[in-house]
Amino acid sequence: MQWREQVARTKRAAYADETYWGRPVPGFGDPQARVLIVGLAPAAHGANRTGRMFTGDRSGDWLYRALHETGFANQAHARTRDDGLELRGAFVTSMVKCAPPDNKPSTVERDTCESWAEQELRLLAPRLRVLVALGGFGWNGALRLLAGAGHRRKPKPKFGHGAEVEIGPYVVLGSYHPSQQNTFTKRLTRPMLRAVFERARILAER
Repeated sequence: MQWREQVARTKRAAYADETYWGRPVPGFGDPQARVLIVGLAPAAHGANRTGRMFTGDRSGDWLYRALHETGFANQAHARTRDDGLELRGAFVTSMVKCAPPDNKPSTVERDTCESWAEQELRLLAPRLRVLVALGGFGWNGALRLLAGAGHRRKPKPKFGHGAEVEIGPYVVLGSYHPSQQNTFTKRLTRPMLRAVFERARILAER
């Protein structure tokens, strides 16, 4: 909490004239979603600045472009909370609601925030069919959310890009996180990310 607020005060030079959100960032999207996208945490100068998940940073550029290409978003960019972006059939959340130092949440931060993601899952449950987990942290988080809802799979499914596992009434899909570390090194490419959401759409419409 203190770090997130400190970042909002000191800011990045490129955003010196902006007022940072600097608070916990809620999930965003269609309340009737059949696809839930589970990320790690708000980026310090992305969602922690703009107040909307995956908005105002490079990871968001990749994510929302893929969602637009696969029909889940009305536009391919996410700059500010009032830029007109709408999600259709998808909802984006994170396991941790406050930007953590070095983008590495502590176990305490994870456990403290998990109840909020659990509430989002409960609200979406009547129509939800697919969880897309971004990165290993999102994958483990998605499995914990489903376990908390009474849906377990043993042995624990392993994360991997393109991993797919049925757990209770849901399917969990794995994707490398669209972080710059993955996109700059081409560990994750645009076609790879788009393919995950193409698969999510097929599964959601079954």
